[in-house]
Amino acid sequence: GVARGAMAGARMHADEVPIDAGLVRRLLAAQFPQWAELPLAPVPSAGTDHAIFRLGDDKAVRLPRIHWATGQAAKERAWLPRLAPHLPLRHPEPLAAGVPAAGYPYPWAVYRWLPGAPASSAPLADPRRAALDLARFIVVLQRIDPAGGPPVAEHNLRGAPLVTRDAATRAAIAAMGDMGMIDAGLATRVWEAALGVPAWARGPVWFHGDLLPGNLLVVDGRLSAVIDWGGLGVGDPACDLFCAWALFDGDSRAAFRAALGADEATWARARGLALSQAVIFVPYYLHTNPAGVAGATRTIAAVLADYRREAG
Repeated sequence: GVARGAMAGARMHADEVPIDAGLVRRLLAAQFPQWAELPLAPVPSAGTDHAIFRLGDDKAVRLPRIHWATGQAAKERAWLPRLAPHLPLRHPEPLAAGVPAAGYPYPWAVYRWLPGAPASSAPLADPRRAALDLARFIVVLQRIDPAGGPPVAEHNLRGAPLVTRDAATRAAIAAMGDMGMIDAGLATRVWEAALGVPAWARGPVWFHGDLLPGNLLVVDGRLSAVIDWGGLGVGDPACDLFCAWALFDGDSRAAFRAALGADEATWARARGLALSQAVIFVPYYLHTNPAGVAGATRTIAAVLADYRREAG
């Protein structure tokens, strides 16, 4: 079970490495010949960093598309075994680590396949229950001893202070405003409100770093697994609250916040981060990732509506 990477074959980045089933077969044949003859099929999704292929019934091959994603599998292998015993939802299980070969320049990995469809496309039977399940997962993660965890300063992670995203966020709001895709004035007010609240003042805590609907798996209408831990680190937990606007609304959003016990400042930072992530995503992937852009656009609308309501 791994993040459902973008549809193999569809390019997400100008400088990404081309990946197809033939390449995956060559890599398997050279490094894991016992699996080389299993059925192989690309997995479609709006993920952007990896190409994913389902291998047989119970495995997945995950290959970075782009240089910045290359350390993610090693981070999962290092940290997930330590975190996993505590977690109330399923998580990726690495089975084997592949090395660069056959003209492919990056480390790659084979994981156990996790059943389910991403919450970005699978309906939740009970959104309020899903909100409580996800909040419990986040609370449990935050209680794990953060000693030695990857600090945000070293990893350019989302758990860093919001000001580190200020220039990129304002540029993205301006770009979307120029395209007529956003109320740039309102979006700027949301962002400045988030910048204006106190920063996270307590000690760093564990965060997943990319808790978006595409990284949450749903089985029979319930959240079942959290995948794609490449953004894992310790810092400000506000970055794990994206789903409040990306997946939940109304009652379920309120239940999520209450179950987390998020204070005003953390909630404002989380809303700013949800906006920042989405506005930076849209211009970059506008012509290459329609499903991801549609999700980010819905998140922006939810954030702006929520802020408007609160501002009265």
